[in-house]
Amino acid sequence: MRYWVNTVSRDHVQRGIDGGFTQAGHGKATGLKRMAKGDRIVFYSPRTALDGGEPLQAFTALGEIADDAPYQVEMTPDFHPWRRKVRFGASEEAPIRPLIESLEFIRNKKSWGFVFRRGLFEIPESDFQTIARAMNASLAP
Repeated sequence: MRYWVNTVSRDHVQRGIDGGFTQAGHGKATGLKRMAKGDRIVFYSPRTALDGGEPLQAFTALGEIADDAPYQVEMTPDFHPWRRKVRFGASEEAPIRPLIESLEFIRNKKSWGFVFRRGLFEIPESDFQTIARAMNASLAP
């Protein structure tokens, strides 16, 4: 089992929760192909909305990858993003600032936001557990 962070605005996280999926990298399949069924994923939202949203800087959802491979959907005639099915667990939003010092994947604590520019990236299990505890999350094994 591997553990991932996906950087997504809160409004897009909510769309994913409503539809039981995640997208990454502006709809590209590349990062999604690295994940496997049963992997855990947590969502970090720098803003409330992609365009013009308010700063948020919080973990907003978490879940488990529920399919074996990415699948493609048609949103518009010119946009066919790739997705993964996600089984979301119950959780509360958790601000990142109280967690920065304890998260291993954030090596530069002063420029902590830089790491999230990667979009979808792998983190250690211990960091996932730290975030899940801060979110009062329940995600059955």
